[in-house]
Amino acid sequence: MSDKRAKDRLDGPRDPDLLERITDRNPSRLGVGRAGSRPRTDTLLEFRADHGIARDAVLTNVDEGFIEETGLVKIGTLIEDTEEYLARPDRGREISAETAEYLREHCEEGPEVQLVVADGLSSSAVEANVPDLLPILLDGLADRDLRVGTPVFVEYGRVDVMDAIGEELDADCCVILIGERPGLASAESLSAYLVYGPERGGPTAKKSVISNIHQGGLPPVEAGAQLVDLIAEMCERERSGIDLREDDREFVTD
Repeated sequence: MSDKRAKDRLDGPRDPDLLERITDRNPSRLGVGRAGSRPRTDTLLEFRADHGIARDAVLTNVDEGFIEETGLVKIGTLIEDTEEYLARPDRGREISAETAEYLREHCEEGPEVQLVVADGLSSSAVEANVPDLLPILLDGLADRDLRVGTPVFVEYGRVDVMDAIGEELDADCCVILIGERPGLASAESLSAYLVYGPERGGPTAKKSVISNIHQGGLPPVEAGAQLVDLIAEMCERERSGIDLREDDREFVTD
Protein backbone atom coordinates (compact mmCIF):
# COMPACT_ATOMS: atom_id res chain seq x y z
CA MET A 1 0.00 0.00 0.00
CA SER A 2 1.14 3.54 -0.66
CA ASP A 3 2.99 5.38 2.10
CA LYS A 4 0.51 8.24 1.82
CA ARG A 5 -1.72 7.94 4.85
CA ALA A 6 -5.44 7.44 4.40
CA LYS A 7 -6.20 9.77 7.32
CA ASP A 8 -4.74 12.71 5.39
CA ARG A 9 -7.45 12.38 2.68
CA LEU A 10 -10.60 12.40 4.86
CA ASP A 11 -12.09 15.88 5.15
CA GLY A 12 -13.25 16.95 8.59
CA PRO A 13 -13.29 13.65 10.53
CA ARG A 14 -15.42 13.80 13.68
CA ASP A 15 -12.61 12.42 15.83
CA PRO A 16 -9.21 12.97 14.13
CA ASP A 17 -7.24 11.41 17.00
CA LEU A 18 -9.29 8.22 16.90
CA LEU A 19 -8.92 7.99 13.13
CA GLU A 20 -5.16 8.40 13.46
CA ARG A 21 -4.93 5.61 16.05
CA ILE A 22 -7.00 3.29 13.84
CA THR A 23 -5.05 3.93 10.64
CA ASP A 24 -1.70 3.68 12.42
CA ARG A 25 -2.58 0.16 13.61
CA ASN A 26 -4.29 -1.18 10.51
CA PRO A 27 -2.96 -1.44 6.93
CA SER A 28 -6.49 -1.50 5.48
CA ARG A 29 -7.86 1.41 3.45
CA LEU A 30 -9.72 3.21 6.21
CA GLY A 31 -10.83 6.83 6.28
CA VAL A 32 -10.15 7.44 2.61
CA GLY A 33 -13.29 9.46 1.98
CA ARG A 34 -15.35 9.66 -1.18
CA ALA A 35 -16.12 12.06 -4.01
CA GLY A 36 -19.91 11.87 -4.16
CA SER A 37 -20.77 8.18 -4.52
CA ARG A 38 -17.34 7.19 -5.85
CA PRO A 39 -13.84 6.66 -4.45
CA ARG A 40 -11.50 9.59 -4.83
CA THR A 41 -9.14 9.53 -7.79
CA ASP A 42 -5.97 9.11 -5.71
CA THR A 43 -7.60 6.30 -3.69
CA LEU A 44 -8.61 4.47 -6.87
CA LEU A 45 -5.18 4.91 -8.47
CA GLU A 46 -3.40 3.61 -5.38
CA PHE A 47 -5.76 0.63 -5.25
CA ARG A 48 -5.05 -0.21 -8.89
CA ALA A 49 -1.30 0.20 -8.37
CA ASP A 50 -1.30 -2.12 -5.34
CA HIS A 51 -3.47 -4.60 -7.23
CA GLY A 52 -0.95 -4.56 -10.07
CA ILE A 53 1.90 -5.23 -7.65
CA ALA A 54 -0.01 -8.19 -6.21
CA ARG A 55 -0.67 -9.59 -9.71
CA ASP A 56 2.99 -9.22 -10.65
CA ALA A 57 4.01 -11.13 -7.52
CA VAL A 58 1.90 -14.08 -8.65
CA LEU A 59 2.61 -13.98 -12.38
CA THR A 60 6.37 -13.33 -12.41
CA ASN A 61 9.12 -15.86 -11.71
CA VAL A 62 11.93 -15.67 -9.19
CA ASP A 63 15.04 -14.30 -10.91
CA GLU A 64 17.51 -16.98 -12.01
CA GLY A 65 20.42 -14.86 -10.79
CA PHE A 66 18.88 -14.75 -7.33
CA ILE A 67 18.66 -18.55 -7.21
CA GLU A 68 22.30 -18.94 -8.24
CA GLU A 69 23.57 -16.28 -5.82
CA THR A 70 21.67 -17.89 -2.96
CA GLY A 71 23.27 -21.26 -3.71
CA LEU A 72 20.04 -23.18 -4.18
CA VAL A 73 19.67 -26.35 -6.24
CA LYS A 74 16.76 -25.63 -8.58
CA ILE A 75 14.08 -28.17 -9.43
CA GLY A 76 10.51 -28.01 -10.68
CA THR A 77 7.22 -29.74 -9.93
CA LEU A 78 4.87 -31.37 -12.42
CA ILE A 79 3.65 -27.90 -13.41
CA GLU A 80 4.54 -26.51 -16.84
CA ASP A 81 3.50 -22.85 -16.54
CA THR A 82 1.77 -20.26 -14.35
CA GLU A 83 -1.69 -20.93 -15.81
CA GLU A 84 -1.45 -24.61 -14.88
CA TYR A 85 -0.01 -23.72 -11.48
CA LEU A 86 -3.08 -21.65 -10.62
CA ALA A 87 -5.51 -24.25 -11.96
CA ARG A 88 -3.86 -27.47 -10.67
CA PRO A 89 -2.57 -27.16 -7.09
CA ASP A 90 -2.21 -30.95 -6.92
CA ARG A 91 0.53 -30.97 -9.57
CA GLY A 92 2.48 -28.36 -7.62
CA ARG A 93 2.77 -30.78 -4.70
CA GLU A 94 4.62 -33.53 -6.56
CA ILE A 95 7.87 -34.06 -8.46
CA SER A 96 8.67 -36.45 -11.29
CA ALA A 97 10.79 -39.57 -11.00
CA GLU A 98 13.50 -37.80 -13.01
CA THR A 99 13.47 -34.85 -10.62
CA ALA A 100 13.68 -37.19 -7.64
CA GLU A 101 16.75 -38.81 -9.17
CA TYR A 102 18.27 -35.38 -9.84
CA LEU A 103 17.75 -34.48 -6.18
CA ARG A 104 19.53 -37.59 -4.98
CA GLU A 105 22.43 -36.88 -7.34
CA HIS A 106 22.91 -33.22 -6.36
CA CYS A 107 21.77 -33.07 -2.73
CA GLU A 108 22.94 -34.62 0.51
CA GLU A 109 20.79 -37.56 1.56
CA GLY A 110 19.66 -38.28 5.10
CA PRO A 111 19.99 -34.77 6.60
CA GLU A 112 18.47 -33.88 9.92
CA VAL A 113 17.00 -30.73 8.36
CA GLN A 114 16.14 -30.18 4.70
CA LEU A 115 15.53 -26.56 3.69
CA VAL A 116 13.32 -25.79 0.69
CA VAL A 117 12.47 -22.44 -0.89
CA ALA A 118 9.45 -22.23 -3.21
CA ASP A 119 7.99 -19.36 -5.21
CA GLY A 120 4.43 -20.24 -4.19
CA LEU A 121 2.06 -17.37 -4.93
CA SER A 122 4.60 -14.56 -4.57
CA SER A 123 8.00 -14.38 -6.20
CA SER A 124 8.37 -10.96 -4.53
CA ALA A 125 8.13 -12.53 -1.08
CA VAL A 126 10.99 -14.91 -1.85
CA GLU A 127 13.32 -12.25 -3.23
CA ALA A 128 12.52 -9.77 -0.44
CA ASN A 129 12.92 -12.08 2.57
CA VAL A 130 15.04 -15.15 1.80
CA PRO A 131 18.39 -13.26 1.55
CA ASP A 132 18.05 -12.22 5.21
CA LEU A 133 16.23 -15.28 6.48
CA LEU A 134 18.24 -18.15 4.98
CA PRO A 135 21.66 -17.21 6.46
CA ILE A 136 20.09 -16.88 9.93
CA LEU A 137 18.62 -20.35 9.53
CA LEU A 138 21.87 -21.93 8.34
CA ASP A 139 24.01 -20.30 11.03
CA GLY A 140 21.50 -20.99 13.79
CA LEU A 141 21.05 -24.64 12.91
CA ALA A 142 24.83 -25.09 12.70
CA ASP A 143 25.11 -23.64 16.21
CA ARG A 144 22.59 -26.26 17.36
CA ASP A 145 24.70 -29.00 15.76
CA LEU A 146 21.89 -29.95 13.39
CA ARG A 147 23.04 -31.31 10.05
CA VAL A 148 21.41 -29.36 7.22
CA GLY A 149 21.04 -30.80 3.74
CA THR A 150 21.55 -29.03 0.43
CA PRO A 151 19.05 -26.14 0.20
CA VAL A 152 16.63 -26.53 -2.71
CA PHE A 153 14.57 -24.07 -4.75
CA VAL A 154 11.29 -25.30 -6.25
CA GLU A 155 9.65 -23.52 -9.16
CA TYR A 156 5.84 -23.69 -9.19
CA GLY A 157 5.84 -25.30 -5.77
CA ARG A 158 2.97 -25.78 -3.33
CA VAL A 159 3.45 -26.36 0.40
CA ASP A 160 3.18 -30.14 0.25
CA VAL A 161 6.03 -30.49 -2.22
CA MET A 162 8.15 -30.42 0.95
CA ASP A 163 6.81 -33.89 1.75
CA ALA A 164 7.95 -35.30 -1.59
CA ILE A 165 11.41 -33.73 -1.29
CA GLY A 166 11.87 -34.72 2.33
CA GLU A 167 10.77 -38.28 1.61
CA GLU A 168 13.07 -38.65 -1.41
CA LEU A 169 16.08 -37.32 0.53
CA ASP A 170 15.18 -39.24 3.70
CA ALA A 171 15.25 -36.07 5.83
CA ASP A 172 14.29 -36.13 9.50
CA CYS A 173 12.71 -32.68 9.25
CA CYS A 174 11.75 -30.53 6.28
CA VAL A 175 11.17 -26.76 6.17
CA ILE A 176 9.70 -24.85 3.23
CA LEU A 177 9.86 -21.08 2.84
CA ILE A 178 7.10 -20.14 0.43
CA GLY A 179 5.51 -16.98 -0.93
CA GLU A 180 2.02 -16.32 0.43
CA ARG A 181 -0.94 -15.21 -1.65
CA PRO A 182 -0.34 -11.45 -1.98
CA GLY A 183 -2.78 -8.90 -0.61
CA LEU A 184 -3.26 -5.24 -1.30
CA ALA A 185 -1.37 -4.28 1.88
CA SER A 186 1.70 -6.40 1.05
CA ALA A 187 2.85 -8.61 -1.81
CA GLU A 188 6.00 -9.67 0.05
CA SER A 189 4.65 -11.93 2.80
CA LEU A 190 6.43 -15.27 3.26
CA SER A 191 5.42 -18.34 5.25
CA ALA A 192 7.51 -21.15 6.71
CA TYR A 193 5.96 -24.61 7.03
CA LEU A 194 7.75 -27.33 8.98
CA VAL A 195 7.19 -31.06 9.31
CA TYR A 196 8.97 -33.83 11.18
CA GLY A 197 9.12 -37.14 9.33
CA PRO A 198 8.00 -35.84 5.91
CA GLU A 199 6.04 -38.29 3.79
CA ARG A 200 3.71 -37.93 0.85
CA GLY A 201 0.07 -37.66 1.84
CA GLY A 202 0.82 -36.64 5.41
CA PRO A 203 -1.95 -34.65 7.11
CA THR A 204 -1.74 -30.88 7.25
CA ALA A 205 -2.25 -31.04 11.02
CA LYS A 206 1.21 -32.56 11.32
CA LYS A 207 2.78 -29.35 9.99
CA SER A 208 3.83 -26.33 12.03
CA VAL A 209 3.82 -22.85 10.50
CA ILE A 210 5.20 -19.36 11.03
CA SER A 211 3.54 -16.85 8.68
CA ASN A 212 3.39 -13.15 7.83
CA ILE A 213 7.17 -12.90 7.42
CA HIS A 214 8.06 -9.52 5.88
CA GLN A 215 9.34 -6.14 6.98
CA GLY A 216 5.85 -4.90 7.84
CA GLY A 217 4.98 -8.04 9.82
CA LEU A 218 7.45 -10.49 11.38
CA PRO A 219 10.88 -9.32 10.15
CA PRO A 220 12.84 -12.08 8.38
CA VAL A 221 15.79 -11.95 10.81
CA GLU A 222 13.48 -12.40 13.78
CA ALA A 223 11.59 -15.13 11.94
CA GLY A 224 14.86 -16.95 11.34
CA ALA A 225 15.63 -16.99 15.06
CA GLN A 226 12.15 -18.30 15.86
CA LEU A 227 12.45 -20.99 13.21
CA VAL A 228 15.77 -22.20 14.57
CA ASP A 229 14.21 -22.65 18.02
CA LEU A 230 11.18 -24.43 16.59
CA ILE A 231 13.24 -26.75 14.37
CA ALA A 232 15.49 -27.68 17.30
CA GLU A 233 12.42 -28.45 19.40
CA MET A 234 10.91 -30.57 16.64
CA CYS A 235 14.09 -32.57 16.17
CA GLU A 236 14.44 -33.12 19.91
CA ARG A 237 10.83 -34.27 20.39
CA GLU A 238 10.58 -35.96 16.98
CA ARG A 239 7.20 -34.43 16.16
CA SER A 240 5.59 -31.36 14.64
CA GLY A 241 2.25 -29.64 14.18
CA ILE A 242 -0.58 -30.64 16.46
CA ASP A 243 1.49 -33.47 17.94
CA LEU A 244 4.05 -30.97 19.18
CA ARG A 245 1.39 -28.77 20.79
CA GLU A 246 -0.39 -31.75 22.38
CA ASP A 247 2.95 -32.79 23.82
CA ASP A 248 3.23 -29.30 25.38
CA ARG A 249 -0.20 -29.66 27.04
CA GLU A 250 0.64 -33.09 28.42
CA PHE A 251 3.91 -31.71 29.79
CA VAL A 252 2.08 -28.86 31.58
CA THR A 253 -0.60 -31.21 32.96
CA ASP A 254 1.97 -33.65 34.33
